[in-house]
Amino acid sequence: MKRAFKHLGNIAITAILAANIAFIIMLLGSAYSPWLHPTEHPVASCMGLAFPVFILANGCFLLFWLLIRCFKTALLPLAGYILCLPQLLLYIPVNPSSGKVPEDSFKLLSYNIMGFYGEDKDNAESIVDYLKASRADIICLQEYPANRTKQRDIENALKDYPYHRTDKVGTGGNNRIACYSKLPILRAKRLDYKSDYNGSIMYELAWGKDTLTLISNHLESNKLTIADKEIYEDMLKAPQQAKMKSGARLLIGKLAEASALRAPQADSIAKVIDHTKGRYTVVCGDFNDTPISYVHHTIGRNLNDAFGQSGCGLGISYNRNMFYFRIDHILTSKNLQTYRCTVDRSIKTSDHYPIWCHIARKK
Repeated sequence: MKRAFKHLGNIAITAILAANIAFIIMLLGSAYSPWLHPTEHPVASCMGLAFPVFILANGCFLLFWLLIRCFKTALLPLAGYILCLPQLLLYIPVNPSSGKVPEDSFKLLSYNIMGFYGEDKDNAESIVDYLKASRADIICLQEYPANRTKQRDIENALKDYPYHRTDKVGTGGNNRIACYSKLPILRAKRLDYKSDYNGSIMYELAWGKDTLTLISNHLESNKLTIADKEIYEDMLKAPQQAKMKSGARLLIGKLAEASALRAPQADSIAKVIDHTKGRYTVVCGDFNDTPISYVHHTIGRNLNDAFGQSGCGLGISYNRNMFYFRIDHILTSKNLQTYRCTVDRSIKTSDHYPIWCHIARKK
């Protein structure tokens, strides 16, 4: 009887070990999926969305091996973490206090305000009050309202910002991007890439004796309808096998399609950034993609991620329908240093949280 139990135990351990290896392969596949171009590998390029799931699963395996005192086997999930350590630290950075913010720094705030949140006057006033109290030197707003009355409300509230621009993006609809700045805006232009409703604006600002290049973005959305989001919530609340399969196929198809649309947008932005080498450059906005994505990897290939450099935790910036991801970002050139990067969860008026940080010249 003891021999039978021992044999069953060995089979169980072998099965768990095989599962651990499979999850490590999936962990590494998701970590390095940003190297796949979404137009060529649309589904595989979305693996980065599952990165936190594989992180958690690998941690469970590590804990299991430690609990049963299989210390040598515990090195396996530990090796998985080491092999994707840069991605892990980008996704869940752990930064101590970044010290005193230099006096010659400026504060940048990026916020998708969801069209000033519909017609709800209380929500609109909350956003205005938040922006006024932010004390940011530069405010970049995505999904800026087309309604002229709402625009006047924002402009009246932000009178301390003598320089501002509002630019329409996309070939259809009324989507706009706005910038309110205490630094002089020398010029601005829309980046040339195809999109019906989204886009990017590049600004050149006077920063003392230097010129700062700022690119504010609102990249292609994932085009999930209210019904799609309800399916996703149902999958999480009641994970039935049939529902999971049909729901997963639908969502993955839509996410892959949107990823393929964002990829050439990211390529275009990266080309513009390449021409700013050696200059002070900041890229911000709603990327509609996570830190483990082709979009973030391509746009940020020669830049530092502000949250990765001076933030802490997951920094989830989208706050609706249980889509818990950081899809709003601030990236800076290597000659800049960021401080206290924060995804500010104190305001829940929009479907995004604002992200801000202090930026200074690197000494």
